[in-house]
Amino acid sequence: MKRLKLFCFPYAGGTSAIFNKWAQYLDPGIALHLVELAGRGKRIKEPFYRNLAETIEDVFSLIKEEITHSPYALFGHSMGAMIAYELVHKIKQSQLPQPAHVFFSGRGAPHVKREGEKKYHLMDRQEFVEEVIKLGGTPRYFFESPEFQELFLPLLKNDFKIAETINRKDEVCPIDVNITVFLGKGEDLTPEQCDGWKRQTNKQCAVHYFEGGHFFLHEETARIVKLINAAVKEV
Repeated sequence: MKRLKLFCFPYAGGTSAIFNKWAQYLDPGIALHLVELAGRGKRIKEPFYRNLAETIEDVFSLIKEEITHSPYALFGHSMGAMIAYELVHKIKQSQLPQPAHVFFSGRGAPHVKREGEKKYHLMDRQEFVEEVIKLGGTPRYFFESPEFQELFLPLLKNDFKIAETINRKDEVCPIDVNITVFLGKGEDLTPEQCDGWKRQTNKQCAVHYFEGGHFFLHEETARIVKLINAAVKEV
């Protein structure tokens, strides 16, 4: 029996390396496939994406051959969740095999609009840095390094621009795939944004909450992967 491929997409500014420690917790029947986005990691010399559509086209080109002949699942955190969401619809439109499961983490339902949402990419440099620090995940001392700011800040701000300039559609087009949603109890999300994911599938939707804020992903690795293992076994 072929191993299920788990494709993972990082948050804004993240590289595929954030998922490296997942391998020690994954079921032997699951193969970890880390997707590196342009402008970081092994692809650091490549230009940044101009918009979400370009991001999806690139990611789709990277995995389309991989998903044709074996079962697979998608996982994305924050911006990565938006990538996974758009990607599964792109796959459906392309009439390729649908994923066995999709995991959305650290992101509210895409069709739910919220008044007063922060637009990080429109902030000036200092305000942007302060707000990113509040989110957690990146220590303040990182931003005190001129080299870090020169290399990392442009990428991070561009990722936020991609994530924050999405044309949200009021119409919901549910997928025929079971989904699981992971959210931090301390995240700045409304109940509607959290529960709204249930409208995004014609099948089952499980929502799990974790202690912590937006970057609960790092502290809750073992539990997250355990839930992934269990969800995939049900396929």
